[in-house]
Amino acid sequence: MIKRNALVLGLFFLAPLVGEFLLGNTPIVLLPAIIIYAPLYGGGALLIRELARRRGLGWPNMLLLATGYGVLEEGLLTQSLFNPNYVDQHLLDPGYIPALGIGVPWTLFVVGIHVFWSICAPILLMEGFAGERRTAPWLKRRGLIVVSILFVLGAAATAAVTQAMWPYSASPAQYAVTIVLVLALVAAGALIRFRPAAPTGTAPRPWVVFVTTLVTAGAFILIATVDAIPVWVGVAIAAAGIVAFLVATALFSARAGWGDAHRLAIGAAALLTYAWHSFVQNPVGGADLAVDLAGNVIFSAGAMVLLWFAYRRQARSVIES
Repeated sequence: MIKRNALVLGLFFLAPLVGEFLLGNTPIVLLPAIIIYAPLYGGGALLIRELARRRGLGWPNMLLLATGYGVLEEGLLTQSLFNPNYVDQHLLDPGYIPALGIGVPWTLFVVGIHVFWSICAPILLMEGFAGERRTAPWLKRRGLIVVSILFVLGAAATAAVTQAMWPYSASPAQYAVTIVLVLALVAAGALIRFRPAAPTGTAPRPWVVFVTTLVTAGAFILIATVDAIPVWVGVAIAAAGIVAFLVATALFSARAGWGDAHRLAIGAAALLTYAWHSFVQNPVGGADLAVDLAGNVIFSAGAMVLLWFAYRRQARSVIES
């Protein structure tokens, strides 16, 4: 069994490596920026997991908490939900709603990738290495305090760097609504106890879960990046896909036979989706093409190595059980 501190450090660094670098959004030359990304992404993932596991809660709660994280980062820290010139790309133009000051496609996309890739996939994969500690808390009191402080520092640094690069201030109403929404999502994630779906039948084979996740995740990414798809058609398809995937996963995970192999299938599909996407993503900062390509190869190879070890560990646990 991997030691608890190794699990904590693994999640602390895996979350930003997936959320920023495997995505292809941040080039490898900016790897030192992980000093800011790790406290924010990794600290957020650890706090979300710790809150849920300490209270005996499950994945529906972590999804709500991860949504709160996504809204916090993009609504309050980077303000990308409201800044029409964020990263100089006019991300709010498609599907813009003046009354809210947001672009619906961008909001759905950026919050969605934080929920699934920045937070939930790293937690899912690291819990796969945890053995008997999979649903147990990983942080003691001192560790919880340290991670909380690091998260606040990471959030402050992210806000400061973003303001220095793309100065913007949302309206008081936007700030207020965002804060209320974050608090509501965190409260719901921390307090609501979801009843698992009634078990009926047998869970699908892990490869079915893998392919389904790979197709759903890939479609979500493509819909957000292919201009030929009409804006509101894309929004409708993406939203329907999210709902269908969550409902199917909730139903299947309650069935007999659902286990570590299925969870690994979801995590593997998440990482592989980001890996192929990195090769078509233009990184922030316009890194040299050769350097960017080399970085994508390195991070994708790292993801493959991680998944290989996760698979070997899962297979070994089956043999030993």
